[in-house]
Amino acid sequence: MESDEVMLAVRLTTAERTLLRQLAHGHRGDVSEVVADALLDVLPALLAQDAPRLTEQLGRFAPCAVTVWLPPELADLLPALAAHLAQPPAPTAPSAPSTTPTPCTALGTALRLWLRQDPARLAAGLHTLHGGHPHARPAAA
Repeated sequence: MESDEVMLAVRLTTAERTLLRQLAHGHRGDVSEVVADALLDVLPALLAQDAPRLTEQLGRFAPCAVTVWLPPELADLLPALAAHLAQPPAPTAPSAPSTTPTPCTALGTALRLWLRQDPARLAAGLHTLHGGHPHARPAAA
């Protein structure tokens, strides 16, 4: 963690938290680094028009809280993402009024969407994103 990073808490299911930890361990990084990569990977999908419906599906309660640290440049995107996710979907049927997602909820939605993919694909994506180099490099002997 760098001193200027922003601390956020996200809610995940137990299975999602386990997968996130496995991906971080397999990539020799920490959970926060994997979350930052996940956010960058999934932002285009969340900015699609059907994002509010997706938020309803992924916004259900998850029992595990995970604390992550994000670079301020990424954390600064979360309020705008939360506002985008709060936009009502195209009218199809009346629904109960929803509350505006918080930045932590927006991050949780992004992360849960990313974690829905095939775990092997996620690991391969992390490997490709970093040019085959893990986040953490072992100390030189």
